[in-house]
Amino acid sequence: MKDFVAYIIKNLVDNPDKVSINEIMGTNTLILELTVDKADIGKVIGRQGKTINALRTLIMAVASRNNLRVNLEILEDK
Repeated sequence: MKDFVAYIIKNLVDNPDKVSINEIMGTNTLILELTVDKADIGKVIGRQGKTINALRTLIMAVASRNNLRVNLEILEDK
């Protein structure tokens, strides 16, 4: 799942080398923490959140086949 999300995000942003994804696995839940360059956050979120919501929907569809719940979060640099 992590590689799938990384592939999609790296093709969306201008700085693919600054994309990092942290996976936190629970019993039936997977949390993906996404960190991108500050200039690329808008591209990942999209207008009115349409891009990130489409990505979350796609991830949930893939994860439901494996009886998993997935949560994708975008982390901001401090």
